[in-house]
Amino acid sequence: MRLPRDLSGHELAKLLRTHGYEITRQTGSHIRLSSNRKDIQHHVTVPSHKVLKIGTLSGILSDVATYLKVDRQQLEKDLFEK
Repeated sequence: MRLPRDLSGHELAKLLRTHGYEITRQTGSHIRLSSNRKDIQHHVTVPSHKVLKIGTLSGILSDVATYLKVDRQQLEKDLFEK
């Protein structure tokens, strides 16, 4: 699946809420998301840029998929397919 090229940091944060992530703070141009879904707290930092770079988005998705113990391609389908 091709990753979206026009996704903002705030849009990604909103999409990750469906997987148990909540915004815990915002410092400058970075949003901190936290999840307690797997009995271990997990933190992800998302830049609050208008458009996320593909490498940054890819790294965040890999980190989230590892934490949730799901296939990354399945996570992408859950987040981006409507």
